[in-house]
Amino acid sequence: MRYLTAGESHGKQLTTIIEGLPSHLPLLSDQINESLIRRQGGYGRGRRMQIEKDLVEITAGVRHGYTLGSPISLVINNDDFKHWQNIMGEQPIPEDEEVRRTISRPRPGHADLNGGMKYGHRDLRNVLERSSARETAARVAAGSVAKVLLKELGVSIGAYVREIAGIVSEFDETMALKDRIESSEQSPVRTLDKSAEAKMMSAIDQAKKEGDSIGGVVEVYVEGMPPGVGSYVQYDRKLDSRIAGSVVSINAFKGVEFGIGFEAGRRNGSKVHDEIAWEPSRGYYRKTNRLGGFEGGMTTGMPLVVKGVMKPIPTLYKPLQSVDIETKEPFAASIERSDSCAVPAASVVMEHVVAFELARALLEQFPGDYFPRMKQAVEAYREEVKNF
Repeated sequence: MRYLTAGESHGKQLTTIIEGLPSHLPLLSDQINESLIRRQGGYGRGRRMQIEKDLVEITAGVRHGYTLGSPISLVINNDDFKHWQNIMGEQPIPEDEEVRRTISRPRPGHADLNGGMKYGHRDLRNVLERSSARETAARVAAGSVAKVLLKELGVSIGAYVREIAGIVSEFDETMALKDRIESSEQSPVRTLDKSAEAKMMSAIDQAKKEGDSIGGVVEVYVEGMPPGVGSYVQYDRKLDSRIAGSVVSINAFKGVEFGIGFEAGRRNGSKVHDEIAWEPSRGYYRKTNRLGGFEGGMTTGMPLVVKGVMKPIPTLYKPLQSVDIETKEPFAASIERSDSCAVPAASVVMEHVVAFELARALLEQFPGDYFPRMKQAVEAYREEVKNF
C-alpha cells in the first residue's frame, strides 16, 4: 500500500491517491472527515483554521460504501483559493503584468532557501506553498483510511500531547487507550493531565503575546497489533524504522522514541529489556513494556508506544533575520499566517502517519486483495502464535 499527495497551501485543492487497499473494506467519507476536523482543532492554532473547513470528497475507488480494490482518490478543496486565483492560478501571466506577492526572502527554519536552490525558483513562493504543513491534511486523509482498516482488524490507535514547552503531562501509565482518547479529545491541548493542561495553555498564550512559538512532544499509543509484524531480515522491512521515518517526515518533527526511548541509554540492560511470560488465554506477553512494543524490528504484541518531538513553528510574528536572495541584503524574514503552537494538532497528524505504516505492514504480511479474507487470516494468525 502506498499513497501520493498533490496540492499547494493556497492552491485549488489537496489530492490524495491511495493504492493497494483491499476490496470490500467498508469506507465512508464521514470517517475521513472526522479525522480532518480533529486536525484543525487544538489550542494555539492560527487564522487559517478559521478560513478552511476541511471536508473530503471521495472521487474514485469506493462504490456504495465499500472499496473496490482500485486506487482511491480523495479531494480536499481549499476554500481560500478564491482569494488566491491571480496568485496561484495555473494560467500564464500576461506579459504586461507581474507575478503578485513574490517572495525573495527565505525564512529561517523553512524549506524556502534550500528548495529554491534545488529547483531553481527565484520566487520562493513556489517552494513554501508545497512545503507548507497544509499538506498534512492530505496525509491525515490517507491515514484515516488506514485507521478504518486497523479498526476492522481489532487494532486501536490514539495520540495525545506529552509535553509543551518543557511542561510535562503526568498520568497513570496503565490507563486504557479508550480512556486516553476520551481524555485527550476533551482537552484543548490534547493532554491527559488537567494540571499540565492549564500551564500549557498559559505558555501558548505567552508565546503568542511575545510573537514567538513553542514546541513539544507527542505520543502515539496502539493496542491490538499482533506480534511478529515487520521483519528482522532487511533494514527496510523493520517496522519501527519505517515508523520513525514517517514521523520525522511530518513538518517540524525532529526526533522519535519508542517506549522509554533515549532513557534506555542511561540504564543497565536489566532495567531496559522486557521479560517474557505466557498464559493460556493471552499467549506470550512482556512483563513490562519499556521497549514500546518492538523487538528486532517487529511488534511483540504489547502496546506500541511512539513519541515524536516537534520543534517550535519557524514562522514567527517577531521575524528572524534573513538575506534577500536578489539583493543579498539582510532583512527581517517575511511572515505567513502561522500558529504559536501546533503541537496539539500535530498529535493528530502523527497518529495518522503511524496508522498508515501499521496498515501497510499488515497488508504486506497477510492476503491483501479481498478484505474478508485478510481479516480471517489475521484472526487465524493471532490464534496460531498464542500457542507457538
